[in-house]
Amino acid sequence: MLKSRIGIFLIFSFFLVVLIVGPDFSSAQNLSDAERAMLEQELEQIEKEIAEQRVVLSDKQKERTSLERDVAILDAKINESRLQIRATDLRIQRLSKDIGLKNLTIEELESKLQKEKNSLAQIIRRRNEIDSFSLVEIVLGNKNFSDFFEDIDSFDSIKASMQVSFREIEATRDDTHNEKVSLENTRADVQDLKSLQVAQRRTLEKQENEKQELIRATKGEEARYQEIIAEKQRTAAQIRAQLFPLLQSAPIPFGEAYEYAKLASAKTGVRPALILAILKQESNLGANVGTCNRPQDPPEKKYDKIMPGPEHYANYVANGNSCVGAASPCSWRDDQTILKEITGRLGLDFNTVPLSCPIASIGGWGGAMGPSQFIPSTWKAYETELAQTLGVSVPSPWNPQHAIMATALLMADNGASAGTFNAERLAALRYFAGWTNATNPSYAFYGNSVMRLVEEIQADINVLENN
Repeated sequence: MLKSRIGIFLIFSFFLVVLIVGPDFSSAQNLSDAERAMLEQELEQIEKEIAEQRVVLSDKQKERTSLERDVAILDAKINESRLQIRATDLRIQRLSKDIGLKNLTIEELESKLQKEKNSLAQIIRRRNEIDSFSLVEIVLGNKNFSDFFEDIDSFDSIKASMQVSFREIEATRDDTHNEKVSLENTRADVQDLKSLQVAQRRTLEKQENEKQELIRATKGEEARYQEIIAEKQRTAAQIRAQLFPLLQSAPIPFGEAYEYAKLASAKTGVRPALILAILKQESNLGANVGTCNRPQDPPEKKYDKIMPGPEHYANYVANGNSCVGAASPCSWRDDQTILKEITGRLGLDFNTVPLSCPIASIGGWGGAMGPSQFIPSTWKAYETELAQTLGVSVPSPWNPQHAIMATALLMADNGASAGTFNAERLAALRYFAGWTNATNPSYAFYGNSVMRLVEEIQADINVLENN
């Protein structure tokens, strides 16, 4: 009787192995690969056409300024924008196909997981059924000892099958989790691309309106167009000459700031208008910023009162790298010591360099340095990269060019180089409040204000670039 039960179980185990292997996804995957190949081929062709339009644009820009030339330039920009929109649409389609396949894979994995759980339940029931026999019953149920030991071996096979089933369930559960994470990432990519496409459509609309306005204003007459060009040149000269405000440094001409921002953009991929908007926003935060630690400031506004120092950091370390329940004062950083190191390398007096004060309405520490408002510990983290990028031995947070490059590097690390509105706004909030507090509604004002400044600055840049 016992042998027949075990025999049935072994047959059941064979079918279990077949079940664990699971269904074949190859046909669905092959179909997806074919669709993907078609999308990739079309995308490649569009990217070639975009490159051709850029060549046309480059060639036209080398020609003498004329109405015909500039209409052709706008046409090239419009064609490129349309192709960019189509390319983005193809990328969305490709990712959407991936989402459909991932959903199918997750469904299959979840089904497989349920079957594996059911199979394991069957194994457990079989084992419990066999385990219900006592040793005496097993011995008496066998005609000889060889049969008895054969049954013992069968018990071991059951246990091994259970271990295999446990491992398969764990592997399938991990695969399901990984597929779900991948699905969420793909969905986020689609959302970013859709946001980008909205921006691309706005650019296309603006370019088409610009072309129509150009034709309307000139009525197709070259003489009238040259008058418009002369007016634009005067406006561009005024924009270049206007002063760009900087914290803790003298204002510089907008044209100079823009040149620094273009160099920083080439290094980081963060667009110049956003870099300059961050610096302008920092300058416009108010009187609390940059008004501490100056020679005329009182003791309560000096560096050792507005920023954490050695004692703060020592208590943090002593409490196991935590300020929860630590002795006061406590902080994860020692900005006072780093400030002394930075000013020492620059030959400056740490007692008198201007630093930001804590913002009363927000709280926290002060001590931020220069136009980009870096706290000493953050500046130190970028010092080596700044020195290599700028070709200087010691970068200074109070040097406008160095500050602009530092802003660009930090904004790139914050995700701004993605170029979408949401990515740039989030990067600005991370610049202001850090990654943990970037989504705090209390700080939304900063991101909104920066993006409004981006539009204003970009309008001035457009005048300069179109001149």
